[in-house]
Amino acid sequence: MVQIKSFFFNPFSQNTYVVFNENKDAYIIDPGNFSDEETAVLEKFISDNQLKVQHILLTHAHIDHVLGLQKAFDKYKVPVLMHPIEQEILDRNPMDANRFGFFFKPFEGKISYVKEDEILSLGKDEFKIIHVPGHSPGSIAFYNKTQKFMISGDVLFEGSIGRTDLYKGDHDQLISNIKSKLFVLDAETKVYSGHGNPTTIGFEKNYSPYF
Repeated sequence: MVQIKSFFFNPFSQNTYVVFNENKDAYIIDPGNFSDEETAVLEKFISDNQLKVQHILLTHAHIDHVLGLQKAFDKYKVPVLMHPIEQEILDRNPMDANRFGFFFKPFEGKISYVKEDEILSLGKDEFKIIHVPGHSPGSIAFYNKTQKFMISGDVLFEGSIGRTDLYKGDHDQLISNIKSKLFVLDAETKVYSGHGNPTTIGFEKNYSPYF
């Protein structure tokens, strides 16, 4: 049985998630911890619960979702998993940071790539990779069919969708992928987004003003 802990981090109001099972195996998803205080909160939760971090997962690599990536990698020394197309976005982060007025070093660590329909196993629990480009070219969702939930990053929000005016964003592509890849899932599927409150596939399919 998977449990999910969410953290509200950084000036971009981003959601970082720790997903873990009864054996204390865990994933960190989108480490956005920016300040030392935020990093301490994340690490304390992992330590207090005696979690064993297996991987760091990225739904995508926009800077607000990776502000704590280097810290997490240095602390837990586990591979970072993301879609290969997203490497360019990760590499752009020092330049993007300059635009926001702060310094950000290039990531130095082990990157492994995952692709559409690949299955990640956390003990007996499985997460399917769903590639949903449009907000970012390598945006992926981590979908747990058994418990009917996904970590969606900035693809789908409560009453909204991800921005498409950023580098390599594509509005039509995002709308099409949400309809063809997410809205075909069970309506009860809970969506844990990169910002804001959780929602469900059924609610967004029926009430989102974008569809």
